[in-house]
Amino acid sequence: MLLHRIAAERPPSPGRLRTPRERRPGARIDSPMTNIAGLPLPLSFAPMEAKLVADLPSDPGWRFEPKWDGFRCLAFRGGDQVDLRAKSGKPLARYFPDVQAALMALPVDRFILDGELTIPVNGELSFDALQMRLHPAESRVRKLAAENPAAFVLFDCLLDARGQSLADAPLSRRHAALEAVFKRFKEPEHVRLSPGTEDVAEARRWLARTGAALDGIVAKRLDGPYASGERAMLKIKRLRTADCVVGGFRYERDSRQVGSLLLGLYDDAGKLDHVGFTSAISDAERPGLTAKLERLAGGPGFTGDAPGGPSRWSNGRSAEWTPLKTELVVEVRYDHVTGERFRHGTTLLRWRPDKAPGQCTLAQLRSESACLLGEALRS
Repeated sequence: MLLHRIAAERPPSPGRLRTPRERRPGARIDSPMTNIAGLPLPLSFAPMEAKLVADLPSDPGWRFEPKWDGFRCLAFRGGDQVDLRAKSGKPLARYFPDVQAALMALPVDRFILDGELTIPVNGELSFDALQMRLHPAESRVRKLAAENPAAFVLFDCLLDARGQSLADAPLSRRHAALEAVFKRFKEPEHVRLSPGTEDVAEARRWLARTGAALDGIVAKRLDGPYASGERAMLKIKRLRTADCVVGGFRYERDSRQVGSLLLGLYDDAGKLDHVGFTSAISDAERPGLTAKLERLAGGPGFTGDAPGGPSRWSNGRSAEWTPLKTELVVEVRYDHVTGERFRHGTTLLRWRPDKAPGQCTLAQLRSESACLLGEALRS
């Protein structure tokens, strides 16, 4: 019941907030305000990060937690000052006034907490709703916050009850401090405690149910310190496959060779929705595939949600795309779904001439992890 404890092709989170950066151990990130009086760590303190591995560790001494689909955030409070910082070090409070107000209302006036900003919508975490918060107009941000309040899911604590840093303390001690401070919060609004387990079998069950709300599982050493700026945690994702219709394609930039296939799935009304892309095409097969696709050009393409132009995170891909007759089916491998779309690019596994396009539906992507979300939102 993990997901019931937090409430009920998209680009990665914006570069100005979430661009991954390799940092030396203990690296600091520049920010306009450097610290809050009375806190031992600066606002530029870099969060501990995770490296992707193939499987959950099986040796003893690990804590496993869901990898929530949100914005990583460090929350600082010292007296009447509350600040929220993204993984990049950029301030987040202006985009999440609901969370800032909730933290200010807590009966604890000094803390440093690590967690994930999430927005539950209709029983799932919505990354689209998070991105919509990154708006320059304060009035728009507050309207969105009123319509879909955010939840701050906590999983680490960097300050003890005496105001001393816990960065060098083992996770076992930090998590005990987190549970203690959460009890002092007394059923806080918009703030939740992430579920966790030391049982690898339970973690495997969670991983098997990851879907639209969870991005995988994170493993942390119970005896490990908070390694600022280091990839000291492990993240494990469940790779799944789906059969998709090729509804269109894009050429490579400055080329007449295919660069990516645009993937679609049929919704309940029988319309073909764009759900993502794959660019895993070898140079050897590119000329022949281009000719094959061009022969199918001129079809209806996507009859439901259609591709837009690439965003500023699209690495130079062309904005133009060519709709196709919906005759081709491919099997792709993906790691995460949000809003019934593949969050990241997919891997092309094989062509499926044996599969009818009409058999490729959104039912393949339905959430399998809603129970975990609700569990966290009710904590």
